[in-house]
Amino acid sequence: MLNSPVQSMKSSGMNSFSTIADIRQQVLAWKRQGLKVGFVPTMGNLHAGHLSLVELAQQQADKVVVSVFVNPLQFGPNEDFEQYPRTLEADQAALEAVGCDALFAPSVDEMYPEGALQTRVCASPELANILEGAQRIGHFDGVTTVVAKLFNIVQPDLAVFGQKDYQQFLVIEQMVKDLSFAVELVRAPIARDQDGLALSSRNQYLSSEQRAIAPLLYQQLQQLRSQIPPLLEKGDFTQVKSLLAQAKQSLLAAGFDQVDYLSLHDAKNLKKCSSNSHSCILLAVARLGQTRLLDNILV
Repeated sequence: MLNSPVQSMKSSGMNSFSTIADIRQQVLAWKRQGLKVGFVPTMGNLHAGHLSLVELAQQQADKVVVSVFVNPLQFGPNEDFEQYPRTLEADQAALEAVGCDALFAPSVDEMYPEGALQTRVCASPELANILEGAQRIGHFDGVTTVVAKLFNIVQPDLAVFGQKDYQQFLVIEQMVKDLSFAVELVRAPIARDQDGLALSSRNQYLSSEQRAIAPLLYQQLQQLRSQIPPLLEKGDFTQVKSLLAQAKQSLLAAGFDQVDYLSLHDAKNLKKCSSNSHSCILLAVARLGQTRLLDNILV
């Protein structure tokens, strides 16, 4: 469960709310003033990558709401819901430091007062049943359900999501289109450490030895990005497949314990990249010990 819910209060210019009714009242007050509201949904344990999403939202909206909610619906039976780090006080301080306007940190009981929801929002099967969805059955249904609920609660004009979870962005984008949500989606570029490793809450679990290996994932993606375009121009997908297989073996040889996937997809719909694709994206997940590292790069 989450830490004790934050009571509605004012501190350093940021209001914090723990109830649906109170955050709705605040957003309604802003909208009555004609202000544009941005929204950044998170599961907390915030790092510089999350804060870059907040800063992007601030550039495009008058007021920004950040939610911190560890959503049980998107965790599988063998995943780490109970162990997921809850750092609400530190998250609040970080948001105050970057000038966030409101924090919405509800409890699980506030979001799901009757326990398991009777109504779920099912993600697009074509987008959700591959890659991450194949590894984590039901994960994206949990994501779309909670994001739909949060959109209904906060009623933002725009919402910012990071490119690191590229598949998730496309799943949410399809949901917004299909269900006619009146919200503009903004995809933020991946925030990276100086050595190229994509910023993630998972990085804190890496040992010093694993942390030294981790940047090789992005380096491998960069190398593939330089090698693949000439092959796509020639339509040589056999050689592309060979390069991807070689890249997987290189990662394993470098010390990664497993490569869940490393594949090239149409950037618009995640179908296999073909001669008809206008743009493609390399998507990868590799494991160091129990830590799954996600990354991607547009080709």
